Amino acid sequence: MASRNVSTTVFFLLFLAVTNNTLCEAQLSTTFYDRTCPNALSTIRTSIRRAISRERRMAASILRLHFHDCFVQGCDASILLDDGPTIISEKNALPNKGSVRGYEVIEAAKTEVEKLCTGVVSCADILTVAARDASEMVGGPSWSVKLGRRDSDTASLVLAETGALPSFKAPLDSLISTFRDNGLSARDMVALSGAHTIGQAQCFLFRDRIYSNGSDIDAGFASTRRRRCPINDGNENLAALDLVTPNSFDNNYFKNLLQKKGLLETDQVLFSGGSTDSIVTEYSRSPAKFKSDFAAAMVKMGEIRTLTGQQGVIRRICGALP
Repeated sequence: MASRNVSTTVFFLLFLAVTNNTLCEAQLSTTFYDRTCPNALSTIRTSIRRAISRERRMAASILRLHFHDCFVQGCDASILLDDGPTIISEKNALPNKGSVRGYEVIEAAKTEVEKLCTGVVSCADILTVAARDASEMVGGPSWSVKLGRRDSDTASLVLAETGALPSFKAPLDSLISTFRDNGLSARDMVALSGAHTIGQAQCFLFRDRIYSNGSDIDAGFASTRRRRCPINDGNENLAALDLVTPNSFDNNYFKNLLQKKGLLETDQVLFSGGSTDSIVTEYSRSPAKFKSDFAAAMVKMGEIRTLTGQQGVIRRICGALP
């Protein structure tokens, strides 16, 4: 009899574990707002398209904003929080300050959604959907976004400044480790780095590289880049990450790396005799494979440490707590 009770208890506990896991997995769903806010996704899309039509560079900025959010605390919109009584904003972190942009674009989309469904759609979901729409708007891939994220009621300036976000000078092993800590493979990392096929970087981020005269940079490319990045001035001067097709989401980024024309050290390190060389070569030859893997990696990144169910909050203003 005792043995039967033990067996029944074990079975019940296993049943609960399986049920709880299933419920957790089911909390993110592509149909999450179908009943509660059926026009949310089309409203977000319209708002994001309007912003990118005004400034095409904003597509790259939104993708980067999403990345910087997910790698600090998870995809919880913590990066959107302004300073407050209990908040020290991640916007002030060194990797973000004066560099990450697009906050007002997400806030504008949130305002439009709030007019439809007050207090229903999270800022975390809006940012995740916006990244998908931004990619599609500039010729990149689209993908299905699972929804149901909730917003954090905290932010972490410390995490944002102390290693959660990869340094622009990080070596390959460090980059692989950082992405692995977030459940992303080396292939995911290379695919996501391909977002640098659009967007721009500030001079101070690549100055050392273009003045190094190193063997891992094309001399002509370095000379061209020096025109907009003086050795002792112009820290905030911008340069396109891809000189050839800076406003189109294509695989030219990887072709650049093969020619030693990666703008940032963390770009070129992907093709520098290391373990990711073969992936870069593959993507340089197959734009379809790159876009497919990029979409898959964005799905994975968008589900890093999400808050669901009763966790977190739904902010009505993305920059402030309820």
